[in-house]
Amino acid sequence: MSNTNEARIFVVDDEAETRALIGDYLDMHGYCVRLLDGGEALRAQMAKEMPDLIILDLNMPGEDGLSIVRGLKAENSVPVIMLTATASLVDRVVGLELGADDYIAKPCELRELLARIRSVMRRAGAQAAARPEEASPPQRREVRFGTKWLDLDAQTLRGDDGEEQPLVHSEFALLKAFSENPLRVLSRERLLDLASARDSEPFDRAVDVRITRIRKKIEPDPAHPTVIRTVRGSGYIFSPD
Repeated sequence: MSNTNEARIFVVDDEAETRALIGDYLDMHGYCVRLLDGGEALRAQMAKEMPDLIILDLNMPGEDGLSIVRGLKAENSVPVIMLTATASLVDRVVGLELGADDYIAKPCELRELLARIRSVMRRAGAQAAARPEEASPPQRREVRFGTKWLDLDAQTLRGDDGEEQPLVHSEFALLKAFSENPLRVLSRERLLDLASARDSEPFDRAVDVRITRIRKKIEPDPAHPTVIRTVRGSGYIFSPD
């Protein structure tokens, strides 16, 4: 996973599924991600490249997160967000006192994790420190949908050539809902809630129609969709590239 347009984040967790879920979500939002299974792998990777932020599981077999945080903060000031599952309040307090910058409970809500990452990195000034010789322009929040990019700030859909694809508000609302819930089956009811369209009767009747239109704009082969797939009897699922 890589995208040099954004900060480099190391995800350190002994659970492969957790690493992959967080990694896919951050990669989709433009971050350069490295997935590591413990302290030894973290140190080996840091010998090759330095991260702008580390997401670190507190409870791992062998060397635990608290020991890793202590070692990290003794050597550098890289920001650390701890993941805590069964950790006690005492462990969380100790982690913060050792220098961790924030913590979030597992299983974590990915949107909350992303918000905490941005908050910690703003405080640490990590991106500014990475390019002291020039002022960095504001990073655009873009998500890849098949053949197109969804610009969450401009609320537009564009191709790799920069050409914009017409997008009505209800289509943008659905795409935004999918971007915030990758690899999760979303029922039509849930999509209406996420798209804030609960009071719109025409929207209620046209979720399937809207998704059909969206597929024509983003799918390499709209007749055989692979980006936004139908889960029979359940709803739809967004599968990032």
